[in-house]
Amino acid sequence: MKPHYLSPLFDPCSVAVIGASETPGAVGRTVFANLLDAGYSGKLFPVNLHHDQVQGIAAFKSLAKVPMVVDLVIIATPAKTLIDLIEECGKKGVKAVVIMSCDFVGTKSQTLLNKIMERARHYGIRIMGPTVFGLCRVSSKFMAGNYQGKLKNGSMALVSQSSSITSAILDWAESHDVGFSSVVSLGSAADVDVGEVLDYLVADPKTQSILLYIEDLQEARTFMSAVRAAARSKPVMALKVGRYNDVSAAHGRTHSERLIGRDDVFDAALKRAGVLRLRSINQLFTAAKVLNGTFKTKGRRLAVVTNGIGAGMMAVDRARDLHVLLPELAPSTVAWLAKNLPAQASRNNPVDILGDASPERFKLVVEAVLADPNIDGVLVVFTPQAGTDHLRTAEAMIALKKTSDKPLLMAWIGGKKVDASRKLLVKAGCASFSAPEHAVEVFYSLAAWQHNQQLLLQTPAPLGEWEAPDMETAHMVIDKVLADGRSLLDEIESKAILRAFHIPVAMTVRANSADDAVNAAMGMGLPVVLKIDAIDVMHKTDIDGVVLNLNSLIGVASEANKMLSRAHDKLGVERVRGLTVQPMHGKKYARELMVGVVNDSAFGPVISFGAGGIAVEVFNDIAVSLPPLNDYLADHLIRRTRIKKMLAPFRNQPAVNIEAVKNVLLRVSEMVCELPQIQQLDINPLISDENGVIAVDASIIVAAVSPKARRYAHMAIHPYPSHLMQLTQLKTGMPMILRPIRPEDAELLIQFVSRLSDETRYNRYMSVLKSLPQSLLARFTHLDYAREMAIAATVQAGQGEQIIGVARYTANPDKDSCEFAVVIDDAWQGKGLGNRLMEALFTAARDMGLSIIEGEVLTSNKTMLAFMKHLGFTIQTHPEDSGLKWVVKEL
Repeated sequence: MKPHYLSPLFDPCSVAVIGASETPGAVGRTVFANLLDAGYSGKLFPVNLHHDQVQGIAAFKSLAKVPMVVDLVIIATPAKTLIDLIEECGKKGVKAVVIMSCDFVGTKSQTLLNKIMERARHYGIRIMGPTVFGLCRVSSKFMAGNYQGKLKNGSMALVSQSSSITSAILDWAESHDVGFSSVVSLGSAADVDVGEVLDYLVADPKTQSILLYIEDLQEARTFMSAVRAAARSKPVMALKVGRYNDVSAAHGRTHSERLIGRDDVFDAALKRAGVLRLRSINQLFTAAKVLNGTFKTKGRRLAVVTNGIGAGMMAVDRARDLHVLLPELAPSTVAWLAKNLPAQASRNNPVDILGDASPERFKLVVEAVLADPNIDGVLVVFTPQAGTDHLRTAEAMIALKKTSDKPLLMAWIGGKKVDASRKLLVKAGCASFSAPEHAVEVFYSLAAWQHNQQLLLQTPAPLGEWEAPDMETAHMVIDKVLADGRSLLDEIESKAILRAFHIPVAMTVRANSADDAVNAAMGMGLPVVLKIDAIDVMHKTDIDGVVLNLNSLIGVASEANKMLSRAHDKLGVERVRGLTVQPMHGKKYARELMVGVVNDSAFGPVISFGAGGIAVEVFNDIAVSLPPLNDYLADHLIRRTRIKKMLAPFRNQPAVNIEAVKNVLLRVSEMVCELPQIQQLDINPLISDENGVIAVDASIIVAAVSPKARRYAHMAIHPYPSHLMQLTQLKTGMPMILRPIRPEDAELLIQFVSRLSDETRYNRYMSVLKSLPQSLLARFTHLDYAREMAIAATVQAGQGEQIIGVARYTANPDKDSCEFAVVIDDAWQGKGLGNRLMEALFTAARDMGLSIIEGEVLTSNKTMLAFMKHLGFTIQTHPEDSGLKWVVKEL
């Protein structure tokens, strides 16, 4: 891959500090001193209008007088100087600037910032800030931060939108011996945002885990793509503030919009990205100590071992608060405890081994509980009592930690008596805490992170054997509504969209008058439901516009006349189109559900599910998820609601057909992926019982989209690009499928690589590896289609489907170009497969708006070089390796 476009910002070879000074307390002095003290190895130039020297180094009166084009300029002068300085940077050829001016206040600051960004964009300069902290790359000794303290080198990166929080975290880290690979404070993030910084850290080998402090996001698509890529390979934790909306949701038009808060969406996005959400600064401090990749759990089943039942119950209470499971121990473990513990001891979870427990008793019991198959982690709670030995007990736990792959957490309660053993546990890298509640919270975080990793790996495949939606009808309905100048589809139009996506809907007939309503009721049979049909009325019950269970034609006529009269009085004759009539569902064991969609300003469409009916906003039982969904994600969405228990059998009621409910969620997911015009949707109620589901009422709000918008540009998570699938054939006439690769292709890919000759394997991977490592296999099959693509050529062989070739690209951070690679099974070469694969890859790259495709080819691989020339690539000398050629093609 080419160097990241933010490399001049994060790893500059030369830096100029404008405003470097000798003035005590000045930002410029602190930053310049930190660069010097850290031993920055690049070229460093102080720029100061009034001094010839700054901290012993010759200074320059202006940037123009610096004798070279520097990679990075750090500005620590007043805000009023910035427009001229950015102009100077642009003329000098500088491409990266950190603004550390600390006087961006008042209503005029945004106007000034807009002018600064206009100049920066004109010259192609990337801006970080304005921030009063800056950034540090501890591993590179590049300490360009306004921080007076020592930073320890480590493997964790901190990315923050607040300078004050950044300083607080660093102060805490200094006293707790926590190190960092990078510290980035984005400040106002006028240009470079969280997503771009994450994008850089994804490929940074010095960063093994990432800690985020977020206040708001400007570009959710970039953020989601980058954070998902990061979370695939390293733990990512996020503390998000501003969890409550300033604007009341009561003004929402649909139930979903009223029920879903912005924070609900952000929470769903983080879970789907495989990120651990932190709720407080204390959790952040605690998580930073243990979520560095060395502590993992495969579940949320915790056992507590203590020598004081009161202290143990503190852990139990917190575990129940957080829904951490405290299962019964296996019978074999209980039997061992009964045999080896005093009679007064507790032999189940929590295990109380009594106040006089020796280090040996602690060791044997914890060892037995760690081995229990019902347990995923153990918390040891130690209280200093007569007969105990805190140091030897700590040493025993340190030894045990090395023998088990389950997390072992230690809570040493007390003060001076246990201080030495606490330090010993910390030095040994143990998860050590002063309170059992904190230990439980960390275990919960470990389990939550592991669960979120499962959500991250979900890549919804196409609906396969499902019947394709009637896109022509759906587009025709939406286009007509927009052409009429409307945004709200009426009930019949909304149900037509649902029907186009094969969601069962209740039959609905328009009636212009009471007589028409009677005729409709006669045709469909009694009992019926009568509803008002009026322009821009979302919730008909708000205007008394719904009557249920009408059992007589006389009743239909009477209620129809009353309803029309009420509507004319409340809405005016011009807004009332008439009535709708539909059969009463009459399901004996029905449950009322709701499925909805809102369009979040940052994350795009969001799907909601929960209890339905007219009291939906009173009960507020709802869970949300980002599309696209698959079966696992749809099931997870249902399980996060309270009504999930009512979907199971209870009393005399049979369980609902849960597969039918999930199918509706999957179809709605498909709908919002393919119809970017949909802004909001309510299916309420969705009636479900043991036989299936039916949408009784539906409302959809639409808006026009630009015809130039890229497919799926409205999605925070790119769905499986099924439109790129094609059935074609080889030169021999043999049928072949070209399709984007999926996670379930892992086994096929293993078989494919195993069949390659050593020469082909070396030409593709520049290695003769016989099989792909698990990490590489996951990277090659779990794709983020917003930034990468792999097209697999498959044929039907004797054992079923077989991959015979793969072409892939990865978009470069400039979002304009991509690097490609292609490999073909030796037995299938010379059959025209390479041409078909590369043309399919070109199509996919153009579909993503990329304009250049490029790659590396071994100089010795004459066959591939000839093939590249045939495809229209230009062949260039590789800038870094004479053993490689660089091939480039404009798409």
